[in-house]
Amino acid sequence: METNNKILWVDDEIEMLKSNIIFLRQKGYDVIESTNGEDAVRLIGENEFDLVFLDEMMPGMGGLETLLEIKEIRPNLPIVMVTKNETESLMEEAIGKKITDYLIKPVNPNQVLLVCKKIIQGQKIKGSVVSRDYIQEFNRISVELMNNPGWKEWIDLHIKLTNWEMELDEHPELGLKQTATDQRREVNVEFSKYVEKNYIDWVNNKAERPVLSNEIVERYIIPNINDFKSTYFFIVDCMRLDQWLLMEKFLSGFFKISKEYYYSILPTATPYCRNAIFAGLFPSEIEKHYPELWRGNDDENSKNNYEKQFLIKLLERKRIKLRNEIRYTKIMDSDFSRGIENKIISFSESQLNAVVINFVDMIAHSRSDNAILKEIAPDDSAYRSLTSSWFEHSSFFGMLRHLAGKPNIRIVITTDHGSIRCLHGVKVHGDRESAPNLRYKYGKNVKADARNALFIRNPLDYKFPIRNGIVNYIIAKEDFYFVYPTDYHQYLTKYNDTFQHGGISTEEMILPIINLEPK
Repeated sequence: METNNKILWVDDEIEMLKSNIIFLRQKGYDVIESTNGEDAVRLIGENEFDLVFLDEMMPGMGGLETLLEIKEIRPNLPIVMVTKNETESLMEEAIGKKITDYLIKPVNPNQVLLVCKKIIQGQKIKGSVVSRDYIQEFNRISVELMNNPGWKEWIDLHIKLTNWEMELDEHPELGLKQTATDQRREVNVEFSKYVEKNYIDWVNNKAERPVLSNEIVERYIIPNINDFKSTYFFIVDCMRLDQWLLMEKFLSGFFKISKEYYYSILPTATPYCRNAIFAGLFPSEIEKHYPELWRGNDDENSKNNYEKQFLIKLLERKRIKLRNEIRYTKIMDSDFSRGIENKIISFSESQLNAVVINFVDMIAHSRSDNAILKEIAPDDSAYRSLTSSWFEHSSFFGMLRHLAGKPNIRIVITTDHGSIRCLHGVKVHGDRESAPNLRYKYGKNVKADARNALFIRNPLDYKFPIRNGIVNYIIAKEDFYFVYPTDYHQYLTKYNDTFQHGGISTEEMILPIINLEPK
């Protein structure tokens, strides 16, 4: 029954509340009584309390005045206002002065106990329930992994695990984060096997398959393009599901939000995935039909220079005629981004707006190179928090707020690929011309242990570019990254615990497509 929690109850008619106070004492709370605001302020200055019940109507120093004095001394002390006055203006003033909760007299013991448990012990009680429910879910996920999940089931597993990882972020005291991390790695081991077994059939239409990168525009943009004055198509580079779910919390007050999911093509890297999105083609098809454009994009450093042209050609192939030219905007600079935020409404003059947001990808790469960012975001949980902080203050959020409530517009948001925290290096062999990427490589005779990488001898089987016709590819599985034997330990240390993309994992491949409908 002992709670070791100390409560101050302030009321000029304290004798009328004895039944409530006795009840709380029986439940283990240490309740101190005060009959006026002056004594209450003195007691709070001399003692450590966990909660204050404060009467709103008292002679002398009234409840709201006492509240202000208490907040000066203990800004974070939870205060519950107890009042007979139900007027809306009083409640708004009390809430504005940062009360934690309020009760309307007469109060009953169970009502008071509920408030105490919610405020003082709520995190502990919730943590206990979360711990119990997570252990049950952990066991269910383990069973599902043994039942050969299909692509739809893999989406469900990824959503479940992501939601639990985010739930456990709120309860570090439970010590379950490592358990979730270990299960995510187990999931990615099996997911990599699944993708390795089925990918060729997917890209060659030989099996039921998920929506892939090259189908997004045709499936989610084109069908309704003429139903709206303007469609805004945002592509957030390198955005994982967990990062979107954090952004979604900020947007729920502005929009009705619906989601579907698709699978990124391989490699899960910008030159392949985003070109596939805009072109509506697999990389080998882009290389074949638009060789002059592909050559200018086949490089991580040059990124994607011809996305607008690819999108124009896709609409031409589908015989889609717009009333005016596509507006394409790529945002990689904060000053430029603020400028776009200020004029985003004027974009509605264009029937189709494609806007690429690069800041999430920049966070991932900057963390790899910046010791301060790595200190701020040492793990997935902190990486999510860093993303949340960026979005809350970002021009991207500002753009979406400006668009909220505007008539006859449509907003679709997605990403080209996600990222994964790489914790295991693996040796790779190849010549000097091999691609330098950490999660995928191509070149003459590039090799890595088959346990850690998908080896692709015939690129066309996977709809990969054939280049000069004598290259093969390797794609990293799970959370592995490739390191050459030369200076192996130096580079192993340099790239360990960095967020990378290009390989096979649920975080990189299973991605949301979001529709925002202004409220």
